[in-house]
Amino acid sequence: MPDLSIVLSKEDIAKTVQLLAKRISSEYQHRELVVVGVLKGAFVFLSDLIRQITLPIQIDFIGVASYGAGDFSSETIRLTKDLEINIKEKDVLIVEDIVDTGITLSWLIAYFKSLGPKTVRVCALLDKHERRKCDIQIDYVGHVIDKGFIVGYGLDFAEEYRNLPEIFQLKS
Repeated sequence: MPDLSIVLSKEDIAKTVQLLAKRISSEYQHRELVVVGVLKGAFVFLSDLIRQITLPIQIDFIGVASYGAGDFSSETIRLTKDLEINIKEKDVLIVEDIVDTGITLSWLIAYFKSLGPKTVRVCALLDKHERRKCDIQIDYVGHVIDKGFIVGYGLDFAEEYRNLPEIFQLKS
């Protein structure tokens, strides 16, 4: 069994989600917002975040894959589930669990922009610079972390650990 070292407690996560939702609610007043969760990792964060956003919103999901069963990005992005909501002329907020290399997010931003939205912004629970390869802007950041492989609260390693209520560093 791998060793897990806590990075963020349930309380820390809850405070972060509350602050992000408050800021998003304030900045998107009187706008048509579509919140798009990136599957699978962001579903837990998205669920908590949208319940605290105090605006009418539409919710959709997009599925992309770049990791497979390993702990490093393959750098090849594969669309596994497309949007169902038309985002043309709407404000779009991409919700990510973690931004690491930035390759997937860069691909997503370009893809969304090709669909004609009014704006595309990004909310990420975790911003990890250790392996960043793309210069991307994250508009709403929960926490910046330095290094290590992170699991829990939706984040996985080979489809395991998503159900943990806190965020841990996975040590082998």
